[in-house]
Amino acid sequence: MSRARAPLLTVNTPFPEARSVLRLLESPGACPKSLTERVFNGTYDKPYIVDSWPWRFLHFDFESVQSAMHMQDPDQLCLAYTRKMMAFLLFHRAPKRILLLGLGGGSLAKYCYRRLPTSAVTVAELNPDVIALREEFRIPEDDERFRVIQADGAAYMAQSAHIKDVILIDACDRHGTTPEFDALEFYQNAYRCLSANGVLATNLCGEWNSCVSHLRKIRATYGDDILALKVRSARNVVVFAFKKRRTEFQWERLYARADVLKRRMGFNFPYFVRRLSLGWSLRKWHVPPQGTSVI
Repeated sequence: MSRARAPLLTVNTPFPEARSVLRLLESPGACPKSLTERVFNGTYDKPYIVDSWPWRFLHFDFESVQSAMHMQDPDQLCLAYTRKMMAFLLFHRAPKRILLLGLGGGSLAKYCYRRLPTSAVTVAELNPDVIALREEFRIPEDDERFRVIQADGAAYMAQSAHIKDVILIDACDRHGTTPEFDALEFYQNAYRCLSANGVLATNLCGEWNSCVSHLRKIRATYGDDILALKVRSARNVVVFAFKKRRTEFQWERLYARADVLKRRMGFNFPYFVRRLSLGWSLRKWHVPPQGTSVI
């Protein structure tokens, strides 16, 4: 049974790009001028789309892009951090169950569904307005191995009795990583929900003080055997943590696996391994102890 399509109001923008328009979750009778003013002054409280052919972007505000889609290749991972999050495949090649917290424009959800045909993907998204834009980003219908549920990610994790091989955390608001996830209990629940060889991958973004706060809790739960990839073009760090404690990483084996993944996926997995092996380990980060401010 297909869902009713969310009504969208299309408004021309003053952007210099040709055919650049705003698309808003508003009825056709809404006032375009006042809505546009609210979007540009930051008081509009719903997610919205900016279309600038051939790109479609999801925004919460104009300070950052939440998601990007190439309209002629809607399953492509356009943003660098999403490609780096797929580095979880270096550590778990064939996950049967993937949980994704945060839908956004569905980039990771679509990619895992299309490119990992043996994986079942569950997505938990709190904001119903984000889910309402699902069809605009070509996110597939629910089926036997794909579903999107409206739920608070932290509450869902706390109540879940289902074991996952991979948990991807990509839940951000206009200020950065969702503050509701900045709790030791949240990361402990994620640890409980992982299978024996499970992998947690989380996108940390926003102010560095906030990222450090999350890192402290990840380290308290998973120990120091944690790896990370910094996204140079953005304020993002992708962190990988593991259910099974590791005293060392078998880099030669990871390089061999990266070559296979590059041929299969097209991303530069060998570069990911190189960056990880050069010291992007939490052991080598200066993460101040609890109570210490970070400048």
